[in-house]
Amino acid sequence: MKTKTLVVGASEKKSRYSNQAIKALKQKDHDVVAIGKQKGLVEGIDIQTEISTEEDIDTVTLYINPKIQKTYEDFLIDLAPRRVIFNPGTENPELKNKLKGKNIETLHACTLILLGTNQY
Repeated sequence: MKTKTLVVGASEKKSRYSNQAIKALKQKDHDVVAIGKQKGLVEGIDIQTEISTEEDIDTVTLYINPKIQKTYEDFLIDLAPRRVIFNPGTENPELKNKLKGKNIETLHACTLILLGTNQY
């Protein structure tokens, strides 16, 4: 079964890790949904400024700092993904505890490394 990943903090800028993650996820044949500050396009994936909590998301990978994460807390809890990956620089113990309280797995990891080592 193919799983869907939501990239939060998606950017069209090639230097951004979120951009590289979208490309790597697509390359590994994952379904990708992307949300960012501005609409855009990466490898045929639309970057949206908001999405419905009705989306069937397995994994959320975060590329936004804890301050910005505040605005996404309720959304992430309502979305109820199987897991949330806190990439380097996005660590947030408060959000991690809230997610764990809702039985959502949390990981402090780098999505690019997980994909590159077939641990995703």
